[in-house]
Amino acid sequence: MKVVFMGTPAFSVGPLEALVEAGHEVVCVYSQPPRPAGRGKKDRPSPVQARAEELGLPVRHPVSLKKAEAQAEFAALGADVAVVVAYGLILPQAVLDAPEHGCLNIHASLLPRWRGAAPIHRAIMAGDAETGVGIMQMEAGLDTGPVLLEGRTPISGEDTTRDLEGRLSALGAELIVQALESLGGLTARVQPEAGVTYAHKIDKAEARIDWSAAAQDVDRLIRGLSPFPGAWCEVNGERIKLLRSRLAEGAGAPGQVLSGFTIACGSGAVEVLQAQRPGKKPMAAQDVLRGLDLPAQLG
Repeated sequence: MKVVFMGTPAFSVGPLEALVEAGHEVVCVYSQPPRPAGRGKKDRPSPVQARAEELGLPVRHPVSLKKAEAQAEFAALGADVAVVVAYGLILPQAVLDAPEHGCLNIHASLLPRWRGAAPIHRAIMAGDAETGVGIMQMEAGLDTGPVLLEGRTPISGEDTTRDLEGRLSALGAELIVQALESLGGLTARVQPEAGVTYAHKIDKAEARIDWSAAAQDVDRLIRGLSPFPGAWCEVNGERIKLLRSRLAEGAGAPGQVLSGFTIACGSGAVEVLQAQRPGKKPMAAQDVLRGLDLPAQLG
């Protein structure tokens, strides 16, 4: 099939590669424009743009698709279908209608749960036992379209957002290839009205750890915000990101250091497994503690 691919982050790279490997003609790749990154703040292409260029695929990165000119350029590609994976722009109705088979979205949740921008983060932070990927026929509403295919995966007690992203990206790649092979023969499941939740974009203000919260909530926050933006606490005036954790035995005043990097919470305790100091790479907790003296109490 003639496919337009629309995606931006690393999560979207696997599905792009899968479509190329399956023999589909990717006539164009749409991605967010290059952004300043790194110490030099030089413009850096998105992971999808970088991989598309390696594959020799044409790339476009419009700031918006609202103008008639951009919509006409999209329609002129003559695509059979568009595949959208964490692209980052709202698609106007004219774009949704342009491909013969419309636009299919790879969404990283079990719809209608966690519609919106941050479904993986929110699933972990809420303590969901499982999540998955849906191949959804896009319509004007926010992730409201019928679901054509779905795959599931459990969420373990030590999964981080990065861990889940890897599994769900691979699952999405597998499912989108299946969907295109069977397009026209799939039965669409209309999303029920019951059970709708919204995965609002992560606000950095959420990332500071409140040690008075229950241990399971602190643990889920750490894992759900890892690696970005990273849950954090202050240690001797440094903002330390906590990137991996698990529930631990023990109790004490909230923020009390019980042993090693095990911290008491409002109820229960959390053991930090991986952390990151400012300007440093993520390290195992025991390696961080070689150069960092924890006070008796964390704020």
